[in-house]
Amino acid sequence: MSILIKDTTKEEREEIIRRSLDCGGGGCENCSSCWLGGGSPWDIYQDYIDGKKEIAQINMEYNARYVSGR
Repeated sequence: MSILIKDTTKEEREEIIRRSLDCGGGGCENCSSCWLGGGSPWDIYQDYIDGKKEIAQINMEYNARYVSGR
């Protein structure tokens, strides 16, 4: 199954993000992203859900903040 914006509906993208944040059925309470300064995963991937940016682009931008020290 493709996760590209062109191949998915908004509802499917929401489900893709929901499944990826599920952490094996336990929810995201063990993720540590929020409380370690990463921000809300839902906020991070909202542009993907809205069809504005692909997941790969969001991940590259997110990682670039830490590589460049921003």
